[in-house]
Amino acid sequence: MPTITLAQALNEALRHSMRKDPRVIVLGEDVGRLGGVFRITDKLQQEFGEDRVLDTPLAESGIVGASVGLAIYGFKPVAEMQFDGFTYPAFEEIVSHCAKFRSRTRGILPLPIVIRIPYGGGIGAVEHHSESPEAYFAHTAGLKVVSPSNPADAFSLLVESIEDPDPVIFLEPKRRYWIRAEVDLPVANGLPLGRARVAREGTDATIITYGPCVRTAEEAAEEAAADGVSCEVIDLRSLVPLDLETVKASVRKTGRAVVVHEAQVTGGFGAELAARIMEDDFLSLQAPVLRVGGYDIPYPPAKLEDLYLPDLDRVLDAVDAVLNY
Repeated sequence: MPTITLAQALNEALRHSMRKDPRVIVLGEDVGRLGGVFRITDKLQQEFGEDRVLDTPLAESGIVGASVGLAIYGFKPVAEMQFDGFTYPAFEEIVSHCAKFRSRTRGILPLPIVIRIPYGGGIGAVEHHSESPEAYFAHTAGLKVVSPSNPADAFSLLVESIEDPDPVIFLEPKRRYWIRAEVDLPVANGLPLGRARVAREGTDATIITYGPCVRTAEEAAEEAAADGVSCEVIDLRSLVPLDLETVKASVRKTGRAVVVHEAQVTGGFGAELAARIMEDDFLSLQAPVLRVGGYDIPYPPAKLEDLYLPDLDRVLDAVDAVLNY
């Protein structure tokens, strides 16, 4: 079984989908000749030509706007936003058009668009290159929001997103692009979009996370195990739709929950998870649901990002707090 990176898995997912369906078109800034900043679209233009792998002007609103038109005319566009912070010029098209077309046309015109967004920190980048915009999109009815944490899920989730009839915001954890795993491609038996994964079994506390923080949570659980604490790690994989049943089953077992994400805590997706757990399973809890995330400041300069991002120690502190409540 070959060992591949998460980035290579995404590249193979695009190639697989484009070979399978001639309606799949890739577009974005430098996705063609260069192969993308992170080489996710590497060599696709050579194989499929400039009509299906399009280098666009530096205009995110134009990229998404063109994707809306392509989808209306029967294509399946996969649009790349070069970095997370560059998505905001396209916010109007995403929220007002991509998300609304199914309801606007009473189901006649769903838009099968995938918008790929490298997101999160940890790469020592400058301003607007390390943001976590998932809560904006999860709050927007009509969009699906997914984020893989490992190569196998990167492949299967991207293929499923391209095949989905509705617009999908596909968040790629850029600091995990180079993690490796043995993956037998194509992934034929991956979990479906909308299902969470139990990344590690445990009995004392549940750590709920997604995307770039799954590795952090697993490392924290490993460290806790050395002290005799058994943590279950839930990888959400999909924020919308959200697999609450897997989350609640774990919390009912452990009685304690910690939510971890890179985005700021205030108004972050962790607040939604905490509220759902409290509403649906309050009597299962032996401690309040705690959140670990970024601080309520603009993303800091690269030299300070290690102090900003959730790390093993901050996750373990939260686990200790729910255990000792």
